[in-house]
Amino acid sequence: MSLTHPHELVERALELSRADGCVVIADEESTANLRWAGNALTTNGVTRGRRLTVISTVAGATGTASGVVAQEAVTLDEVERLVRAAEAAARAAEPAEDAQPLIAGRAADPRFTEAPETTDIGVFTAFAPALGEAFARARAGGELLYGFARHERTTSYLGSSTGLRLRHDQPTGTVELNAKTADLSGSAWAGAATRDFTDVDVTALHTDLTRRLGWGRKRVDLPAGRYETLLPPSAVADLMVYLSWSAGARDAVEGRSVFSRQGGGTRIGEQLSPLPLTLRSDPAEPGLQAAPFVLAHSSGENDSVFDNGSPLAATDWLRDGRLAHLLTTRHSAGLAGLPLTPPVDNLVLETSAPGAPTLEEMVARTERGLLLTCLWYIREVDPATLLLTGLTRDGVYLVENGEVVGAVNNFRFNESPVDLLGRITEVGRTERCLPREWGDWFTRAAMPPVRVPDFNMSSVSQAS
Repeated sequence: MSLTHPHELVERALELSRADGCVVIADEESTANLRWAGNALTTNGVTRGRRLTVISTVAGATGTASGVVAQEAVTLDEVERLVRAAEAAARAAEPAEDAQPLIAGRAADPRFTEAPETTDIGVFTAFAPALGEAFARARAGGELLYGFARHERTTSYLGSSTGLRLRHDQPTGTVELNAKTADLSGSAWAGAATRDFTDVDVTALHTDLTRRLGWGRKRVDLPAGRYETLLPPSAVADLMVYLSWSAGARDAVEGRSVFSRQGGGTRIGEQLSPLPLTLRSDPAEPGLQAAPFVLAHSSGENDSVFDNGSPLAATDWLRDGRLAHLLTTRHSAGLAGLPLTPPVDNLVLETSAPGAPTLEEMVARTERGLLLTCLWYIREVDPATLLLTGLTRDGVYLVENGEVVGAVNNFRFNESPVDLLGRITEVGRTERCLPREWGDWFTRAAMPPVRVPDFNMSSVSQAS
């Protein structure tokens, strides 16, 4: 695999193509990981992988069809078989509803023929010793630390029969750290997202977990009900990520989503929050940089293989509390009469109000309420309202008179993130965070803590 550069696979596939159009994506991936349990490293490793995706388009009397074939660990000798399979799939398919002319006219990336960027275990040079120090502190304090760290570098090469030669290098790092009491009765979680592990403060993560385990020494049982609740950035991220995934223009126009306007059309322009909240994406966002062009390996509700290579720009989804844009492909943008706003692989929620507080400051001015750690097992109940259900996990704490007084039982919640936007009464300082539920699929997020006066804890949960 290492003897053939990924760009050579792309060029070979395009050279062999007999279809009317062809898009080829080569993804070269390297990962490094550490795992630990009971205050000791258990495994570590490095992996390499390669995936080639061939998209063929065939024009017919009634429209253009597409065929997509992908394979791992492709060698140069196997490329022709993939190209022929993609062409056969296109000829056997019905015309594609999302068919559009392939993107052309973009300048070639001068790095297209260069070798991919890679990671190795050296990415943990500063992180690993700090983790070892945390193990020592945990042993001395009667705690047990569990978790894992993962770093990935994916270099994507995109070429097309219309002349595209684009490249994107994406570093992605995550840390999840669990601290447990010696008898395993108490648990606390913290997570972080990073590009290179130089900005992960293990000491700060562990200190916060130790404090949370201390809060848990006192247990308070509470019934289901609506509680004033402080949601930390991770929990807010999980709700906003699901909102963004559900914000497709086509579903809205066809009356199938929470963003559908009663009587027809979309809710674009409608005030969803009385607060000056902005939900946005930007491929150039510092610390959250993402691909600046569409990389679609398949077509779906909000993605189209025909849009591969289309440039991505900074987009406000919610601006000062008002719905500004919905997700579109070129096809769905035409159907909805909206501008082209494809998904971008990062998400930021922030307030324009001055003096946004920290989570600690929000706790200090809480008379009585709940402080969550994170959300888990989130599932959709009703797409018409975007009602979600899920569980709290790894620590729900009772706040009284500005202080955390103990840990309470876990709950199942029922809430719509769109409805929540209209009920938030306080927004804190935005910071980079790791979504707990969606962290395997979406890591580039920056969110604030928020206060909700009546968060719906619909039932008590036995989950730990």
